[in-house]
Amino acid sequence: MDLKTKTMPAADPELHAKPRFDPPELENAGPTAHGDPMGTPAADEKILWKGRPDRSVLARTAFHTRSVAIYFAILVAVSVAMGNYQSAAIIAALCVAGLGVLNLLAWLSVRSTLYILTDTRLIMRIGMAIETRINVPLKQISAANLKMRGKDHGDIAVELKGERLLGYLLMWPHVRPFRLSRPEPMLRGIAEPEKVARMLADACAEHISIERNLTEIKEAATPGARQVNGPAAHAKSGAPLSETKELSDNGLEGAPA
Repeated sequence: MDLKTKTMPAADPELHAKPRFDPPELENAGPTAHGDPMGTPAADEKILWKGRPDRSVLARTAFHTRSVAIYFAILVAVSVAMGNYQSAAIIAALCVAGLGVLNLLAWLSVRSTLYILTDTRLIMRIGMAIETRINVPLKQISAANLKMRGKDHGDIAVELKGERLLGYLLMWPHVRPFRLSRPEPMLRGIAEPEKVARMLADACAEHISIERNLTEIKEAATPGARQVNGPAAHAKSGAPLSETKELSDNGLEGAPA
């Protein structure tokens, strides 16, 4: 009896590809992306900056601990003025408990957050209950707005191009308040915000000049157009376009892990 041999299908190399790990400069910097490309810089990406919110600034600005403390202080003062000391004690206890919960949420938010700025995109690893990675290509950023929070910290909100938007609740509290129709991702309570804002502006300007060169080359390559002799030079550095990093066509991305 003849035995027929069956050929097994070839294994998919993508299933056995090595996961992408964080570069050395991101080790112990914050939460990891567990090899997810959306939240892990590629080998050819240059990390310009990384940071996390300051806990006290985040508690004050995102969780409004100062406003809550003032509100309860007014209630305690009114109760004392009316001679109701028992109510004043209860309100004070509720105030302490409430502020403790809010500060705990701020601490958990800081612990689960890492902002990464590379030469191609802005990555936000966020999520207290559900890990989420927000991926914002620099070419999708139209403007950045800086708001100082004291002398050494501040918030940077980025306005986005196009119609594809990210969810407000998905990004909270790392989102500009009250911008529900067009949510703006925001780096909250970061140190040296003016320095980071300049880095972000320079990186975005680099991509604008690259896209302008790409557009000029595409227009020159259309039928009937004049041929451009020699490689196109980068607008700022003078490097040939072939040496610059190819821009990704992927748009905004943000999803739970």
